[in-house]
Amino acid sequence: MHLVPAERAGRRIIDGNRVCQAIEAIGEPEAVRAWADRFSLLADPGRLALLLALHRAGPLAVSDLAVATGMNDPAVSQALRLLRTAEVVVGEKQGRIVRYRVTDSVVLELLRQVT
Repeated sequence: MHLVPAERAGRRIIDGNRVCQAIEAIGEPEAVRAWADRFSLLADPGRLALLLALHRAGPLAVSDLAVATGMNDPAVSQALRLLRTAEVVVGEKQGRIVRYRVTDSVVLELLRQVT
């Protein structure tokens, strides 16, 4: 029971070995928060649709993403802004057109599992 934090040590424990394995599996709170944040980005159907489109079709512009997903341009732009801030996608300017692509390797792997 060496992994049980002191503030939880007085609680009833049935299987100390498994409790330690569970604590080890959970890992650091910061890592859990990072995963939760990633999953929250994917939990929105609009953002997930955008990410799936970008993953499968490659770099796309806002207007093309709007047509592909059935969203309007402002909603696509807003979702992409959030995904850019989270460093999940990047926009690459080609003349007057900005095309977006997924760059987060973990999100890419999750998208591969979905498709």
